[in-house]
Amino acid sequence: MTDPAPAPFHVGLTPTSVVDAAVELTRGSHLMSWSIRDLAARLGVAPSVIYHHVGGKDMLCRRVVERVLEQIELPDAGLPWQEWFRTLLYAVGPLAAEYPGTAKWTLTHGPTLPAMIPVLEAGVTVLHRSGFGDRADITYSLLLNNAMLTISMSDDRLQHEG
Repeated sequence: MTDPAPAPFHVGLTPTSVVDAAVELTRGSHLMSWSIRDLAARLGVAPSVIYHHVGGKDMLCRRVVERVLEQIELPDAGLPWQEWFRTLLYAVGPLAAEYPGTAKWTLTHGPTLPAMIPVLEAGVTVLHRSGFGDRADITYSLLLNNAMLTISMSDDRLQHEG
C-alpha cells in the first residue's frame, strides 16, 4: 500500500476565495496599490498559488471589478431618464468609491465585462425611450464616464496624497 500524496499547502483555496481577498485589499487601499505578493501574504500562500488559481494582476483586477459591478442594482425602467440616471449614479458612486481604483479600471477598459452589459443596455434603452435617438449612446457615455472620472480623480488623489 502506497502513502497518499501529501496535501498541497493551499488546500481549500479557490479562485473565489482569492478574489474575495483581492476585493478586501482593494476596499482597504486601492486596486493598484496592492501586489500579488501582498495578496499571497494575506492568504498565507506563495505568489505562484495566486497565479495558479486566478492568474496575474490584470486578471485579478478584472475579477475585482466584476465583483463590484455585480452589486449594481438597476433603477426601475419606468422612471424618467433624468431620475433613472440620478438613481443609478447615486448608487454607483458610493459603490465605486468604496473600492478605490475600480472606477478608473472601468473607464480604461470600457464595458467589456458581462456585469456591465445590463447596465449599459438598460441605460441606452431608457435614453432611446426618452427620445434621444442616435444620441443615446453618446449621452450614456457622457453621463457614466463623467461620474466615473470624478470618482477616479478622487481615488487617485487619495492614493497619491495619502
